[in-house]
Amino acid sequence: MVNSIAILDFGVGNLKSIENMLRKAGVSGVSIARSPDGVAAAAKLILPGVGHFDNGMKKLRDSGLCDILNEKVLGEKVPVLGICLGAQMLTNGSEEGVETGLGWIKARCERFDIDKMQEPLSIPHMGWADVTSKKKSPLTSDLPDEPRFYFTHSYHVVCEDPADVLLSADYGVEFTAAIARGNIFGTQFHPEKSHKFGMKILANFAAL
Repeated sequence: MVNSIAILDFGVGNLKSIENMLRKAGVSGVSIARSPDGVAAAAKLILPGVGHFDNGMKKLRDSGLCDILNEKVLGEKVPVLGICLGAQMLTNGSEEGVETGLGWIKARCERFDIDKMQEPLSIPHMGWADVTSKKKSPLTSDLPDEPRFYFTHSYHVVCEDPADVLLSADYGVEFTAAIARGNIFGTQFHPEKSHKFGMKILANFAAL
């Protein structure tokens, strides 16, 4: 039996909140995957994450899920959605640590630099922010008017290829709020905490 969406449990995610929002959006067949078999059975994958980059990558590698993830995402082209730290883990790495990321998106994660801001703002960035669309994608189709999402982060993704940027937001400087390349998606914000806007993102992902 193929599950519609598997949320990966490798010890650093907000699994229940994501699962609850998916169910609220009317998505069925949601599962929590803790083993390679659970990942292998999935038609779509969600990579959640909160906390430090190196800790997230170490826990993911220790979970034994990396090989099956690469097979599913790069080989079978199964849609994957990284959330917050999970989105950062899709990249090559982060200034926050020394571990290498999954490398599915050519990008690195950088800390907000107060010196580059129009006015000094506190770090981490916590709260709601409006977003600007940089390209069309099924992940962001038919969003409610004036979309805004909930963020909590000190680091943000900097893409090598601007074409990988899906949404941007502003926090003293413009930064990447969501990324998309092929079957790979990531949101720096938390859709599970972003009310009707986040619910639409998750519903769109489920409908891919």
